[in-house]
Amino acid sequence: QVQLVESGGGLVQTGGSLRLSCAVSGSIFSMNAMAWYRQAPGKQRELVATITRGGNTNYADSVKGRFTISRDNAKNAVYLQMRSLKPEDTAVYYCYAGPDEFLRRYWGQGTQVTVSS
Repeated sequence: QVQLVESGGGLVQTGGSLRLSCAVSGSIFSMNAMAWYRQAPGKQRELVATITRGGNTNYADSVKGRFTISRDNAKNAVYLQMRSLKPEDTAVYYCYAGPDEFLRRYWGQGTQVTVSS
């Protein structure tokens, strides 16, 4: 069973940076894509950034130019480098993987990011 574990969240001031990590207990090479989502209180979960098996990336308009998603297939890990953080970036950030060859999708438990004004 594939498991995803996020880390790197925390409290940061406006304009600060954080780097989120997602460790996968299995090969991420079989995953069609890896992604980061976030969910703020009272809001729906939204897609932040994706990276495909081939390395193509896509970002939500709200984070373009500030966030960078990357993956390390050898370490079975995905990262989200966040810069110039804003209070509206405050949310629980979730790592996502899939679908795999059996069309299964996986989620991490989430890590809290809080940006103070």
